Amino acid sequence: MQRSGQRSGRSKGSLKILLAKEMGLCFGVKRALALVEKAATEHGHLHTLGAVVHNRQVMASLESRGVASVTSLSEVAEGAVAVPSHGAPPAVFAEAESRGLTLLDATCPMVKAAQQRARQWAEKGFLVVIFGDPDHTEVKGIAAWARDRAIIVSSEDDLAGLPSAAKIALLSQTTQSLASFRHLASCLIQQRLGASSQLLVHNTICNATADRQAAALDLARQVDVMIVVGSRDSANTGRLTALCTVHTPTHQVESADDLEPAWFAGVGLVGVTAGASTPDWIVQPVVERIRHFDH
Repeated sequence: MQRSGQRSGRSKGSLKILLAKEMGLCFGVKRALALVEKAATEHGHLHTLGAVVHNRQVMASLESRGVASVTSLSEVAEGAVAVPSHGAPPAVFAEAESRGLTLLDATCPMVKAAQQRARQWAEKGFLVVIFGDPDHTEVKGIAAWARDRAIIVSSEDDLAGLPSAAKIALLSQTTQSLASFRHLASCLIQQRLGASSQLLVHNTICNATADRQAAALDLARQVDVMIVVGSRDSANTGRLTALCTVHTPTHQVESADDLEPAWFAGVGLVGVTAGASTPDWIVQPVVERIRHFDH
């Protein structure tokens, strides 16, 4: 297996696999998993408020160690509950305190920073515009920290529906595309600069996300086909797939079982990357199965 940047010429019956320079688990996810695994060991069991990370195999592994996912705190009578890496609204922390539950905050530091930024801007009277998926848990949580001062937009078209405001502040879901955020920020400035007395733009996209996207794009330009490993409910993994698809045929898989031999017929170079919630123990079998197709 070769690292990205070492391009090999195509030769029949000799398939080469290149790995993205930056891929797989990010710091925030590693931190969340470490906190949850330690707490589960100490308590013997642990509840999590939704999935700790958006990866079904990882969650199945945690469940085997006594970690159970719940949809709300009302399902927990006592003990410890973990807030997932993508965060939670302030009401969750208030409810846990009022009910005497032990709350383990595994929120990614980058998500936490976006939440606090949203709260501070809202308290200063800004309309907080959040660029992201309105159905994503992280985005809902960030909006909740801004209380009634937040508007979620997912595209340039949504900007037309923004209410009039003297002060506007824009931030982003941490796993969004940097290029898309820059485009949206440019559109917002063009539309509202003259109508607002203050217009702030703050890039809250995680550095790990940006680095993984850049590495995936670099690799996609070199290879004949890309394989992106990660759960289909993972926003950052889906974004990697969308970005790579622009440059080369791309397939997203959750495990080695999802691979199709036809994808590699006549292919000389295969690129592999993985979402920020995909550990190496899921990626390695995928690489091994791709090797098998060359036999």
